[in-house]
Amino acid sequence: MLVLASASPRRKELLGTLVKEFAVCPADIDETPHEAEAAHDYVTRMALEKAQAVAMYYRQNNNLLYQDSTSKAKCSVILASDTSVVVDGVVLGKPSSFDDAKRMLRLLSGRSHQVMTSLCLCDVDGDHVQLTNVVTDVSFRSISDVEIAQYWRTGEPQDKAGAYAIQGLGAVFVSHLSGSYSAVVGLPLYETSQLLALYGIHSLEEMSHE
Repeated sequence: MLVLASASPRRKELLGTLVKEFAVCPADIDETPHEAEAAHDYVTRMALEKAQAVAMYYRQNNNLLYQDSTSKAKCSVILASDTSVVVDGVVLGKPSSFDDAKRMLRLLSGRSHQVMTSLCLCDVDGDHVQLTNVVTDVSFRSISDVEIAQYWRTGEPQDKAGAYAIQGLGAVFVSHLSGSYSAVVGLPLYETSQLLALYGIHSLEEMSHE
């Protein structure tokens, strides 16, 4: 049984396009970057630590499935992911206030930035670990202060990395994208399907078993 180590409804929806049945067990970890930690290292570490935290939860609870699952199968594979918006090598987290969101969107306005989405798949014992990081280049048009204020009032940017959601109204700021759209949303479907296949989970086969 596959377990998604995330509370994100976006990741849950995306994974549901690849796998019919999986459990959800959010990981509770400290997401503070280390001093002088490179963005790539930070994003990769976050995915690994999320997977490790959930693996430990299952080991401590006799490998029972989380209550969200309707299956009685035991946990065998854990999928964790982390998405960060990066500009000039600096990771932009979720905004803590309007002023913080305004600072972020001003940084992104009229230029390109990177969205890094890491993936970690591991077995519950932690013996087999697969890690990858998907980098997507995103370009924004110029954004006015009035637009930033109006966007903030929609409530959309308040819990989003970099203070925007490409799958929502934030898409009006995006002039160009090079890479994986689904990775920017939160889960790169191509790379996820490739890693799942290493653990014997084949997306098209799963979907064809109606």
